[in-house]
Amino acid sequence: MATIAEKKEIVKQLVEELKEADALYLTNFKGMSVSELNELRGEFRKNGLPYKVYNNTLFRRALSETGRFEGIEQHTVNETAYSIIHGDAAAPAKILKKFLKDKKKPEFKAAAIEDQVFGTEQLETLAAMKSKEEVIGDIVGLLLSPVSNIISGLQAQGSNVAGAVKSIADKEE
Repeated sequence: MATIAEKKEIVKQLVEELKEADALYLTNFKGMSVSELNELRGEFRKNGLPYKVYNNTLFRRALSETGRFEGIEQHTVNETAYSIIHGDAAAPAKILKKFLKDKKKPEFKAAAIEDQVFGTEQLETLAAMKSKEEVIGDIVGLLLSPVSNIISGLQAQGSNVAGAVKSIADKEE
């Protein structure tokens, strides 16, 4: 059992992490074997993401101190594993979706992105979300598309004009 000082330190660390987090994912790992849990942790780790178990009471205390992710505290019950995300908010959903294809556990409880809470039935939606980098890439592609169309159009017109001038020159000879 952790001492009061250790518990306060855990809450303090959680508060710092939650203040900077972009998203928060919760799963119920009840019924998972140790090897399955370690396999899932490994998948998260491969993608540079945390997947940890905290005391629910301490986690709720940290959530209340940050004032963020309102509405997710109701899901901090029973056997809960947490993934505090900095960066791509859709990455954990993609990992969980893939993991759940082969295995029936863990149960996705909820996710919070900014101040929006997503429930169990919305895992597919979360997994389909594009990352920030993908969205930026799409926007850049859309912005560059008209420019490349204009350039190719000008190049095509230039070759047609050159062809027409050559034809006229050939006729005059």
